[in-house]
Amino acid sequence: GDALYFKFLALFLAVMNSAAFALMGIDKRRAKTGGRRVPEAALFLFAFAGGSVGALFGMYTFRHKTKHLRFRIGIPLILASHAILTIIFFVKIGG
Repeated sequence: GDALYFKFLALFLAVMNSAAFALMGIDKRRAKTGGRRVPEAALFLFAFAGGSVGALFGMYTFRHKTKHLRFRIGIPLILASHAILTIIFFVKIGG
């Protein structure tokens, strides 16, 4: 029931955040070495699909995309929307 759902959700979010974090690091390394870059759309997609915390940590850990306004604003906005949706979700369940 609910316990299985929450375990799946936790696993999914762990995978998405780990992937978003790793993609930031991979793209930074490729930017420095001239390799094939990770598309910005993919970075945003992973953030939007549940990896916003990992994407934000990756941005600042690897100092990647921090000068790009769309990332400096976009990733925190995605994270804020995820936080708001989470609060609404738990208020509905508790209420």
